[in-house]
Amino acid sequence: MKRQPYYAEPDGSIVIWNCDWREAEDLGRATVLVSDPPYGMAFRSGMGGAFGESTIANDETPEERDTFLECWGDKPALVFGRWSVPRPRGTKMVLIWEKGNHVGMGDLSIPWKPNTEEIYVLGSGFVGHRGTSVLRYNAIAGTVGQAGTGTRHHPTEKPVDLMRDLLAKCPPDSVILDPFMGSGTTLRAAKDLGLRAIGCELDEGYCDYAARRLGQGVFAL
Repeated sequence: MKRQPYYAEPDGSIVIWNCDWREAEDLGRATVLVSDPPYGMAFRSGMGGAFGESTIANDETPEERDTFLECWGDKPALVFGRWSVPRPRGTKMVLIWEKGNHVGMGDLSIPWKPNTEEIYVLGSGFVGHRGTSVLRYNAIAGTVGQAGTGTRHHPTEKPVDLMRDLLAKCPPDSVILDPFMGSGTTLRAAKDLGLRAIGCELDEGYCDYAARRLGQGVFAL
């Protein structure tokens, strides 16, 4: 039986699959990958409470990331990562997301806190004016699951402004793919910019939240 998407916009421009990316039906039409995959840092928050219990599936090694990238081939991709994990093969450039001063724990024996994340540029075909390689957007503060402005709905949730900045460098006819979409920020940014997008997520709770985000209409830019 053909699998049905968890959510789809009426015109089919945005689609969510509640499954492993290997089981989704229409990933072959995607043209640009933009994703924060599990890349081998065995994420576990030190913040305590509900967020302290949060982990990322398949994050023990970079195998899941690298398996997907091997299937993706040489098409354009923007992939999040960090300095302590080997970069994906074929990385052409490294962008730096500077998260602001209110985040970062790291090794408390060192008198600096980490507040950056790497974004790897792979493939070719990106467009737009040439900006700097440092992108400054405050990380989303707060504990996962709490209500209210400025709190996270996923332990590694990205600010939508950052994702809009990245997607603005994709051709206007792009079909964006995020096979590890979490709370759906990539898809939300794609909708705001009028781009088509596909997301995959194993956790149905995140799919539900992403679908509700997409149902809010297009945000003013």
